Amino acid sequence: MDDPGALSNLIVWLITIIIFLSVFLPQMFKILREYERGVVFRLGKFHATKGPGFIILIPFIDKVERVDLRVLTINVDKQEAITKDNVTVNVDAITFFRVVDAEKATIQVERYVAATSMLAQTTLRSVIGQFELDEILAEREKINKTIQDIIDKQTDPWGVKVVSVEVRDVILPESMKRAMARQAESERDRRAKIINAMGEFEAAEKLVEAGQMIEKTPTALQLRYLQTMNEISEENSTFTFIPIPLNFLESFSTKDKSEK
Repeated sequence: MDDPGALSNLIVWLITIIIFLSVFLPQMFKILREYERGVVFRLGKFHATKGPGFIILIPFIDKVERVDLRVLTINVDKQEAITKDNVTVNVDAITFFRVVDAEKATIQVERYVAATSMLAQTTLRSVIGQFELDEILAEREKINKTIQDIIDKQTDPWGVKVVSVEVRDVILPESMKRAMARQAESERDRRAKIINAMGEFEAAEKLVEAGQMIEKTPTALQLRYLQTMNEISEENSTFTFIPIPLNFLESFSTKDKSEK
């Protein structure tokens, strides 16, 4: 028959081993995904950056902070800003960024996502104030690049790289929309008048050239006269035109002068 004391000792050892494994194994072994890095602190001091994959830690001595290296997205809420020409607009944007240095992102800034978000909001208002309304509407790529460069320069010490910034929407006041509509209508009217004037100018030039040609070649006037009568006869079949040479009319004028 088995000894009851030995059996109880065995049970105690098994329970102790199970408790040890349940407490120490999660502290000793970590598995990091491909897009994750682990910043290890040993007794409160930075030790190393590990991962991805399987890493081993010293229980209760090493602490690890997981850092995501994927591209993250920040939606910058609508911000009321005043443009350089004193127009109030509401703008929002999207910021794309990623961590390139897990050590800096953990040590140099408390919460790099929140810090980058606040920086994007203030930078958006500041940059919008440096441009006029027409530039904001027409040169969106330039504004995006300016905002990206400013944010990227300030987040570089944090180990954060700003991939892209896109100004998504620019909301104008209703009064400004009506003013822009009137401006566009006036611009179209101006262009129409210029085009009409250019047409009149070109027509006058052609008439001058035609007059100079007829002056040099009198027979051209007679040919044009006959051509015009032919066109009128085709359109109005009830009329009949009989061409009279211009010399015939000149003979009457000569006769009148002789009688006088």
